Amino acid sequence: MASRRKVIGGLAAGAAVLGVGGYLKFKPTPPAIGFTLTDAEMERAVAFLKANPAIDSHAHPGRTFVRDAKYLNWKLNIYRLMGTFENTTVADMHKGGMTGAVFNGVADFQLLEQNSEGLSAGREFEEGEAWESYRTQIDHLHDLEDVGIVKVARSSAEIRSAHADGHQAAILGMEGADFLEQDISRLQTVFDDGVRMITLIHYHNNTLGDITTGEGLNRGLTDFGHEVVAGMNDAGIVIDVSHASAKTAAQIVTASKQPVVITHSHINSPSLESPRFISAELARSVAETGGYLGAWPAGIGIDTLAGFIDRIDELVNVVGEDHVALGSDMDANYKPVLETYRKMPLVVGALFKRGYSDEAVAKFLGGNFMRVMDQVQGV
Repeated sequence: MASRRKVIGGLAAGAAVLGVGGYLKFKPTPPAIGFTLTDAEMERAVAFLKANPAIDSHAHPGRTFVRDAKYLNWKLNIYRLMGTFENTTVADMHKGGMTGAVFNGVADFQLLEQNSEGLSAGREFEEGEAWESYRTQIDHLHDLEDVGIVKVARSSAEIRSAHADGHQAAILGMEGADFLEQDISRLQTVFDDGVRMITLIHYHNNTLGDITTGEGLNRGLTDFGHEVVAGMNDAGIVIDVSHASAKTAAQIVTASKQPVVITHSHINSPSLESPRFISAELARSVAETGGYLGAWPAGIGIDTLAGFIDRIDELVNVVGEDHVALGSDMDANYKPVLETYRKMPLVVGALFKRGYSDEAVAKFLGGNFMRVMDQVQGV
């Protein structure tokens, strides 16, 4: 593992060389917008973003999780060699009026293989490997604050403070709880590290439950998974049910005494189905906990930004405006139709154009996220 001093130096001086260069080289053609806004509509959207905190509930800004990753297969190692570009994405965040995002590590990254059906875990962890990877990733996320790129926010009050000061906030999250390695006491360490959201399962059928893609299992939420749900409730860490199988997700919803969320997904329908989408029944059960669904601009059935606005509409129609947030999966999404935060004024302007009130748009941008964060933390 690289020294902390070396990593900070690399972030401050070398990110543009390794990260941005790789990003621009492999950056796809931007998707079509699919709608137009007048100058007045854009001005209203920009002003609204300045006045209201906007938080992306699931993202990987600049792909920090690839830094110093070990034991990757050759395809994922190429992805790692493309580098990171945190400065670029955070600059886009600022330009687009975003206050911040949940900056996620990826707990099972070194297990993943890419095939014709997508990503899946190609092996199991060696003893201690998952925790070592967590420590590396969380240290690198903190490095972003050390060099002044972001402010790590541990509460909604700190998010609002960052917004008032014009700083970009990073709420720390982990996609996959594999790093717990059957040790429930680690939840307190993780909370002390500043982690405020954990997606329990990613692309690896882990010790907590089953994934919704790849080879299906029928365990549901395991005994240890029940312990983790209770432990996260007690610690004040938000539970993200994304990527969990329908059975596992339903059992998490039932087991939790606090709101749970699904940060990046959509609703299966007769006209459009995906293993990564969920049922309307599960969506409503998440909303009933007080949680939210993160509108996900993945290129599954849509290929324009207008399609993403339709997707937001569809979620609001199913669960209501109190239970929909933004979950872009920025910088790690599949064929994204929202590929840069610079387009957030377009999203806001389109929502106003469709008749959403100021209150409803503020809830979508950050209000619902912060409400859930407050409730889980007992604020």
